[in-house]
Amino acid sequence: MLRVIALLCSIFILSSCGTTSSGSNNGPEKEVNQSAKVHTELAGLYYERAQLGIALAEIEQALQADKNHAPAYGVRALVHMELREDKEAEEDFRHSLSLDKNDSNMHNNYGWFLCQRDREKESIPQFMAAVKNPLYTTPGMAYVNAGLCSKRGGNNRDAEEFMRKALLVQPGMPQALYGMADLNYVSGDYFTAKKYFRELTEKSDNITAEQLMLAINIERKVGDRNSEASYTLQLQKRFPDSREAQSLTRGE
Repeated sequence: MLRVIALLCSIFILSSCGTTSSGSNNGPEKEVNQSAKVHTELAGLYYERAQLGIALAEIEQALQADKNHAPAYGVRALVHMELREDKEAEEDFRHSLSLDKNDSNMHNNYGWFLCQRDREKESIPQFMAAVKNPLYTTPGMAYVNAGLCSKRGGNNRDAEEFMRKALLVQPGMPQALYGMADLNYVSGDYFTAKKYFRELTEKSDNITAEQLMLAINIERKVGDRNSEASYTLQLQKRFPDSREAQSLTRGE
């Protein structure tokens, strides 16, 4: 699940790139801001393709056009994060937010960075800052990330509360449904876990090997051998080379 949400963080780049720096919208300055925006969007695309060197070059051009273009620092932060250059990543996240404190996407990305660096408690305020913005179009993702990071930090109670809030603001959100299935499985409430997983399969066609493995484990606990066999067959057929399928083959 963590892998899925990590990928989602990069999707937020392009929407955040729509913000231009403050200043006049007339004449040459408007052209400069537009140039910064375009180069930042290109950097985001190169980042998603793992072409990090080209992404950094595009960011440099964006900042030459407008040194106060907040999204440019945010994309560069993600590149530094990918390169494990944590000091530089944090500096860029903070600078981006100092230029635009209302950028919910950037709060979400910064929170995810903190979570991935075992700073779970510091990450939660960033996610909460993201959802406070009434214009934020995907608050459910920030709540899901807060839930994941709470679970990672050993606080399953808060994790479940955040997942519930995600489903409240974005009903049927697959990531939140999976999160609830996983949390209920961990807590031993297998029938509730099964309910959430069934709803997940109704909302999403993109079930992963990791998710199918959870379904298999849930069905084992509730004693539904037919459903267990069905999920096992799906896992082996759709993801034969996955770690989960291999573990089943070895009888683990």
